[in-house]
Amino acid sequence: MKKLPIGIQDYKKIIEGNYIYVDKTKYIYDLISSEVPIFLSRPRRFGKSLTISTLYYIFKGEKELFKDTYIYDKWEFKEYPIIRINLLDVATDTEKRFKESLLKIIQEEGQRNNIEITEKDYKFAFNELIYKLSKKGKVVILVDEYEKPILDNINNKEKAERYREILRDFYVSIKSKDEYLKFIFITGITKFTKTGVFSALNNLNDISLNRKYSQMLGYTQEELEHYFNDHIEETAKEMGISKEELLKEIKTYYNGFSFDGEHYVYNPFSVLRFFDEMKFQNYWFESGSPSFIYEYVKGRKIEYEDLVKYTVNSLDFTTREIEDANANIFFAQAGYLTFKGKEKYGLEEEYILDYPNLEVKNSFSKLILEANYNLENDKIKDLNKTIWKLLSKNKINELIEEIKRIISAIPYNLHQKRESYYHSLIYTILASAGLNVTAEELTNLGRSDLVLEHNDKIYLFEIKLDKNAKEAIEQIKEKKYYEKYISKNNEKEIYIIGININSEKRNIEDYMIEKI
Repeated sequence: MKKLPIGIQDYKKIIEGNYIYVDKTKYIYDLISSEVPIFLSRPRRFGKSLTISTLYYIFKGEKELFKDTYIYDKWEFKEYPIIRINLLDVATDTEKRFKESLLKIIQEEGQRNNIEITEKDYKFAFNELIYKLSKKGKVVILVDEYEKPILDNINNKEKAERYREILRDFYVSIKSKDEYLKFIFITGITKFTKTGVFSALNNLNDISLNRKYSQMLGYTQEELEHYFNDHIEETAKEMGISKEELLKEIKTYYNGFSFDGEHYVYNPFSVLRFFDEMKFQNYWFESGSPSFIYEYVKGRKIEYEDLVKYTVNSLDFTTREIEDANANIFFAQAGYLTFKGKEKYGLEEEYILDYPNLEVKNSFSKLILEANYNLENDKIKDLNKTIWKLLSKNKINELIEEIKRIISAIPYNLHQKRESYYHSLIYTILASAGLNVTAEELTNLGRSDLVLEHNDKIYLFEIKLDKNAKEAIEQIKEKKYYEKYISKNNEKEIYIIGININSEKRNIEDYMIEKI
């Protein structure tokens, strides 16, 4: 059984170390055959660095490393001079150290290629490196984490813009050296704008939202079942469930990322960690969500509804710099939201946003409770345990009383007199417990506020502000929100729950529960 390449981003190490490699060289072959400069954005831990590494060994001409892959008998595997830049390596605490770091990267690339860099300015040093390397042949440029210095300062608008200017000055070297270049591949977390870092590189082909490359990074369902079959069987046996049951659970927890609104992929890091530990946990989110995410949520008072209320289009991702973009645009690029479908308006396409899966929904909801509602982490943990236990015993009344207790613990000045505010808050409380809750579930007659599925039961919530619980229950019945869950093969119990919020008391005033 092949090993799991957890945290390994070097293609050669994966192949020579007998690790699993999910063959993505069909996509790579299509890109490098065109010779068009490429830009691709994806969330962290999605395989960007491994893609850079794979390109590196292809252009190094190391054909035997690709023996069992798609590209093996299709590419010439000629060796080209390569410049490989990773901006994870730069210091971003001060502007001086940032510029020095850029220069150091270029100097080290020169040393790796046996070239002495004499220029002392980062921009001119980059020009010198490209020119001198081109004496050996056309140059390949690979850039990883292109905007890391900007993301490090996303909560400092002035500093972010200054660093953007420095990067713009740095990357412009590429534009003027086109005659010396074979191929360019640049990647990062966020898409670039027309006035941003690559404003001078107007020949870059941005494939971030291109349907053809939507599954280039991440694992498809077919890839998961093919490459990880041995691990799937071993894990199912260890957990004492069937292979089919395991696949269903893995899909709920770790699938759901989409970059075109049609095709979906698994987060690679979560899948690898899951097969290694053989238990469901929030691996991707809790493996190093940047500290600025917490400050970003806290500073902007992010609510769930703010993130999913509006559809977005491709232009929304490039009209503003990332520190000025709407929160839903920022989190969609960072991977905390994803495309869950498309709506068409004439020739225009709009993307529907939501959390990709249970892992992200659970973890991000905890973060919102802590950052937005001043709930301490230990209190959130206790809350999650209590909610899970109550729901497992179908103690709905006690569950709602627990929700009331949590709402009462939130400082009064944080509450808002909006029905949608309480929709978002109750959704976030339930989602933070790791429950499979969805908001605004579509039916043919309207939308139920919250739908919670747990074990063999389904709970439909309707939440009203300054009305009454009976009215909420009657709306569920009138609109028949529950009908889509009733079928010959569905033996789940269905409960409808009407909740009324008193805006003066800032909490649940009354509620009704009925079993269908």
